[in-house]
Amino acid sequence: MTPFILLAAESGPVDQIATTFGANVPALVANAISFLLVAFILKKWAIGPIQTMLEERRQRITEGLANAEKTRAELASAQAKAAELLAQAGAQANKVVEEARASAARLAEQERQKAVADAQAILAKAREAGDAELARLKGELRREFGKLVVAASVRVSGKILTVEDQQRLAEETQRQLAA
Repeated sequence: MTPFILLAAESGPVDQIATTFGANVPALVANAISFLLVAFILKKWAIGPIQTMLEERRQRITEGLANAEKTRAELASAQAKAAELLAQAGAQANKVVEEARASAARLAEQERQKAVADAQAILAKAREAGDAELARLKGELRREFGKLVVAASVRVSGKILTVEDQQRLAEETQRQLAA
């Protein structure tokens, strides 16, 4: 006999308690064996896979949290790098603007100097043209004045002057005007 059956067959305090409470020991032993068998089956095919799935889920959650932390760190790094790049771009833009301003100032100064030089050249040409016109007018005035002197001399003296006399008077008048 098996130890369970022997235990149930003995009459003793257990048997008295079982009889008092109306327990059927063989049925109780059969229920215990059924319970252990069901517990083993559940452990093997139900609870075991559930525990495995829960452990895998726990690992995935842990990995997800680690990835989230890694992503946060990468995001912070990317934001810092973006801020640095923006600062560098701003500095370069300011530098380019300053260089453009300096270049524009140089170009404006060059153009101003060119305009001044052009104006001076125009003034010089105008002076030359004025001087040439003045010289031409002076020459013309001398000739006219010489003619007037000759005409006045003819009227005053009452005699007709020869071509040589007219030339001599005109030259003398021009010398006196030039001095």
